[in-house]
Amino acid sequence: MAAFTAEIVYRGIFQKNLAARIVRGIVLSARKSGRWGIAFGRYGDSPQRNGIPAKDFAIVADTKEELEQNMARYEPKHVDVTICVDDTLAKGVESWAWYGLQPLNRLIVPGGTLLITSLQPYGDILRDIHRKDTPFTMALIRARASFSGLWVYKEDHTEVRILGALAKIVPAFLSLDAVCQAVSEMEWGSDLKVASARKAYDRLESREIEAGEGNPETPYSFELPRWWEMREGVSIPAIPLGKPKEGGKGYVPERNPYFKKFSTRTMRPVIDFDTCVKCNLCWISCPDSCFDVMPDGTFDANMESCCGCGVCEAVCPVEKCITMVNESVFDDNASQWDAWRQDKDAYRTWMIDKISNTQATVRSHGFRFRGQYEEELKSELDAGGQAITAGIPGENAQHKTV
Repeated sequence: MAAFTAEIVYRGIFQKNLAARIVRGIVLSARKSGRWGIAFGRYGDSPQRNGIPAKDFAIVADTKEELEQNMARYEPKHVDVTICVDDTLAKGVESWAWYGLQPLNRLIVPGGTLLITSLQPYGDILRDIHRKDTPFTMALIRARASFSGLWVYKEDHTEVRILGALAKIVPAFLSLDAVCQAVSEMEWGSDLKVASARKAYDRLESREIEAGEGNPETPYSFELPRWWEMREGVSIPAIPLGKPKEGGKGYVPERNPYFKKFSTRTMRPVIDFDTCVKCNLCWISCPDSCFDVMPDGTFDANMESCCGCGVCEAVCPVEKCITMVNESVFDDNASQWDAWRQDKDAYRTWMIDKISNTQATVRSHGFRFRGQYEEELKSELDAGGQAITAGIPGENAQHKTV
C-alpha cells in the first residue's frame, strides 16, 4: 500500500473545527514520518450547514507523485479508514449533495476500518450500520460523542485520541511517535494531549465485521424524476409561507415536501410539555427550524425535519424537559404535542416509558476539571460494562483489544 485515504464524517458546524483538526493532524503526523499528505473538505453546496452530515478527507502517500495521482479524483471512491466522530451518525449520512441515505461503511475497502467514538456495545452500533458484502473492522474509542466544534472549539481531546488510534490502525503510514511529535508541536498541543494520544493507542478496541453482518434495511432513497418527466425550462417552486396552528394562534412553517432529514436520525427529542417554560431557546437554536409554535406557547418538534442532533436538549434550561431518546423505540413521526393535548396522562405514561427504557445520549462540551474524562469514562463503562460486551450472541468471544 503506497497510499491511504481517510474520511471524517461529522455534523456540519457543530463538529467542523473538530474534523478540521483531525485531518490536519493526520497530514502533519504523516510529514513527521517522512510522507506526503493533504486534507480537504468534499462539498461546495453548503457542507457546513447546521447539523447536516458533512465530510473531510485526508490522503497520505509515500511520494509526492503518488499523492498527486490520488488527488486527481474529485472525491475518493474508496477509503481505507472511515472516522465517525458522532455515533448518532451510525445509521448513515445524508447531505445536500446526495439523494437519500449513504451507509457509513459504503466507501470502506475490503478489510478496511470503521473508527467510531462511542460507548455503545458493538451489537447496538451494528443495528444501525448497514450490511456490506465485504468484511471490515470496526474499531472503537470508548468516549462520548463529541460536540467539540460548536462554533468555538472546546477541549476534550477527541482529536488526539483519534490520531493515537489511527497510529494503531495504519502504523505503516502514521507511527505513534510521529503522531505524538506532531501533537506536541501543534498550537493546540500539550503534554497532556500527547498522553491522551498514547492512551487511545493502548485502549483501542476492535472487532472483525463479517460480510453481510449488520442492519438488513435497504438505505432510504428518493425516486428521482426521469429526464423526460422534467418540466421545460429551469424553475424552482417556492415554498409557501407558514400558517397559524389553529384559531390564529401559534405558527407552523411550510417545509420542503421532498427533502426530509429523519432518515439519518438515531436519536430524537422527547418533550415534557408540562415543564416547558416557553423560553423559545429550542425554537431559536434548532439548526433546521424543526420546532412549531403551538397555540399555548409551547413547541412541538416536526419529526420529519429533525436530524436528531441534540442541540435542543443541550440549550434547554429546564432539566429533563427535552430528552434525546434512541430512535429504535419509535414507530412513526407523529406529533408529540397532539398526543399530549389529547390525553395528558396517557402522554406522560408514554413519555416516561420511552425515556426510562433507553439511554439518553450525553454530549461532551469540554472538560470542567483535569481528569474529568477519565472519571466519567470509568463510571460509565462500569455502569454499562455488561452491555458493552453483550451486544449480540457470541459478542464476548469476538470482542478483543488490538
